[in-house]
Amino acid sequence: MYLGSALRTSGPDRAVDVSGSALRTSGPDRALDVSGSALRTSGPDRAVADTALVTVIDTWGSAPVPIGGQMAVAQDGRFAGSVSGGCIEADIMVAASKAMADGKHRVMSFGVTDETAWRAGLPCGGNIRVLIEPLTAATDRAVLERLAAAARTRETLIAVTDLGTGARRIVERDGIAAIVATVLDKQPDAPDVRDLAHRLAGGDSRLVATPDGEVFCRTFAPPAQLVIIGATHIAQALVALAHIAGYRAIVVDPREAYATQDRFMGDRFGGVDIVADSPAEALERIGIDAFTAVIALAHVIHIDDEALKAALRGNARYIGVLGSRRNRDRRRDRLCAEGFSDAEIERIRSPIGLDIGALTPAEIAVAILAEVIETVRGKRRPDL
Repeated sequence: MYLGSALRTSGPDRAVDVSGSALRTSGPDRALDVSGSALRTSGPDRAVADTALVTVIDTWGSAPVPIGGQMAVAQDGRFAGSVSGGCIEADIMVAASKAMADGKHRVMSFGVTDETAWRAGLPCGGNIRVLIEPLTAATDRAVLERLAAAARTRETLIAVTDLGTGARRIVERDGIAAIVATVLDKQPDAPDVRDLAHRLAGGDSRLVATPDGEVFCRTFAPPAQLVIIGATHIAQALVALAHIAGYRAIVVDPREAYATQDRFMGDRFGGVDIVADSPAEALERIGIDAFTAVIALAHVIHIDDEALKAALRGNARYIGVLGSRRNRDRRRDRLCAEGFSDAEIERIRSPIGLDIGALTPAEIAVAILAEVIETVRGKRRPDL
């Protein structure tokens, strides 16, 4: 069973108790992920489900919550998350209560009229299908703990659920192509297999029609993180924007006078991750994965170049550096001398950010974040 990807535990012997139910955006598709869940265990043999997990599996028309969005409903009526922005949550809670009572999963469709949507503060209506699954400690503890472990190590997992039988399995990122080929009953190199595997690995969730019925593939990907090299004025604005957008931001600068909490209003954001170390050392500790953006803003050659070299050797989804086109050409020569190929160097976005005519540090930060979002949510790297 796939519940939110960050299970809270205070020790190895603590019973699974995730009634906190915080919401978090996770992965490039920005689907809501119920990161606490509402599962309580009162004993390993308890038979009645304490929680129902509701997942959006398909949408038509206007959809305030995308495919993969989730809502957890506890037996006592508490809930976290949303599947429609408030239009059908009352009906969902009734259906979830029935699922908890009989222990059976169900797939349901709901239509939202424009009038209902307007009353909920949404622009227009639409239609959604949801999967409702009851959770119990006896059957779901191992999977929850597996998802929690993956969240800690920034590992991507795919939960594959047969909508007819309710059977589900957890697939690691390396096994995505194989499971997609099996689900579609096609060869791994078939174009539609490659396309679906590519989308799932990139963070999307998908409803798949197969010869044996429908299967829902829910991706649990780590939240996108921005590693910002250089604690500059642009970085200050970018950290604030990243916080608003729901991205984790980490500032790296070997200059201790720059790398301070007060310069980044850490008290306002509950603390900002700041690393006063060299880019190479910091990036090695942080880890670069397919959901990492490395943004070089120091505007100091040896600091920016060190960060770029580390990023190019990693698997960063986005790499960008501040500087003019003339500086870009000089940087290319330096990186070529270090042994990087033209194809590798082409991964670097320079000049950084979308061309929106930005001039001030805050405007440049907007342009940078827009380009990161475009890369994370839109343009997919072909090798993912």
